[in-house]
Amino acid sequence: MPISRRAALAAALATPVLLRTRPGTAAGSDAAAVEEAVDALTKALLAGDGPALEALTLDGLSYGHSSGLVQDKAAFIEPLATKRASFPSITLSDRSVSIVGDDAIARHVFTGESTANGKTSPVHIGVMQVWRRDGGRWRLMARQAFKI
Repeated sequence: MPISRRAALAAALATPVLLRTRPGTAAGSDAAAVEEAVDALTKALLAGDGPALEALTLDGLSYGHSSGLVQDKAAFIEPLATKRASFPSITLSDRSVSIVGDDAIARHVFTGESTANGKTSPVHIGVMQVWRRDGGRWRLMARQAFKI
């Protein structure tokens, strides 16, 4: 079914306001803080920094991989902190953040390389992360990757 420009414009104007964050607004500053947390998590993944990964994630973390594997916090951090698994490179693109109260949804495309069991493989996946404001900082509560 073809969509007219008028219908497309009406749909764009009907987009919920919570998805629109502007610098200088409370939602804009929260979105910027979530972006900083996403960047900190990416740096911790690259470094295999166990203490940083611990600090950036909630105890009830649900970490879903594009393979369907779902890990809790300990199972996610342990292979990275012990260097049994690593990410030699990570690039995030097509990033967005939506703030919903004390939670945030961050989405991006994750491109890079992962190494496990001595084998390096290319990675190109979509990712959705759910962050929760916890004591004045943003911490990862859930992550789900998917094949694109």
